Amino acid sequence: MTGELTTTTPVARGVDAPAAAPGTPGGSGGRARGARRLPPSLVVGAVLVGLVAVVGLVSLVWTPYALDDTGTGERLAGPSAAHWGGTDRLGRDLLSQLMTGAGNALVVAAASMLVAGVLGVAVGVLAGATRRWVDVTLLSGVDLLIAFPTLLLAMLIVTVRGASLSSAIWAIGISGAAVIARVTRVNVARVLREDYVTAAHAAGTGWWGVVLRHVVPNVWPTLLVQLMLLGGGAVLAEASLSYLGLGAPPPNASWGRLLQEAQSTMLVQPWGAILPGLAIVVAVLGLNLLGDGIRERTDPNLRGDR
Repeated sequence: MTGELTTTTPVARGVDAPAAAPGTPGGSGGRARGARRLPPSLVVGAVLVGLVAVVGLVSLVWTPYALDDTGTGERLAGPSAAHWGGTDRLGRDLLSQLMTGAGNALVVAAASMLVAGVLGVAVGVLAGATRRWVDVTLLSGVDLLIAFPTLLLAMLIVTVRGASLSSAIWAIGISGAAVIARVTRVNVARVLREDYVTAAHAAGTGWWGVVLRHVVPNVWPTLLVQLMLLGGGAVLAEASLSYLGLGAPPPNASWGRLLQEAQSTMLVQPWGAILPGLAIVVAVLGLNLLGDGIRERTDPNLRGDR
């Protein structure tokens, strides 16, 4: 009787199995702790992104000084009790500009991810689930966009729409949509070859039903990782565009424009370049780590015994 219970109970009802000693490989407590353990990259990435998000949200309702306030202190002053980040060459408070820049960076990242996700998933699903000539045509356009530099595309859009935050969002989003479309198309084609999709078709499930019930649930983890990585690239791209004068015009604050304005005074007031540079690193690193953590959490080949 004892041998029979030992053989069958872990398979049928793991809850009723005798508990192993804490810390042993077979202990249910160890498995529960392992199941709840999050990848370190996911935790660190979430903390960094959350920090930038909190700063950006606070800037919507409060900043130490107005962005255009030039009478708060001397020019190119270092960090002090009155100005924690110092002042720029016009006497404006750097911390206030950094806080506002955090909000703008997150807006660009989120909006670019939305544009890339909607356009990329739509194109990828159409390419992977429709006729051969549609697939070839769409993929040709996708390859062209992938080979097209983001900055050059931004210059074209800015020429048409003018320099603004929305122009940067569309340029970054369209460039990212090409990558999302390519990844989506590969995963859609893989899922559509599975036996359960064939069985769904045989049971009378329509095309949209197959896409919503089988394709989307199987490709979203990979797409979510790609979107997180795109968000990090969007922050860096927006800073680059602002550095070149193609981003949001003043008085909107941007980390890239702060770097551009500080390059001529870096020896006098180095904090004007150090602080926005660190802010860009924190935001990009946080989004990239968040994407890696999601990949580790959702990919069974990497998750292992977590």
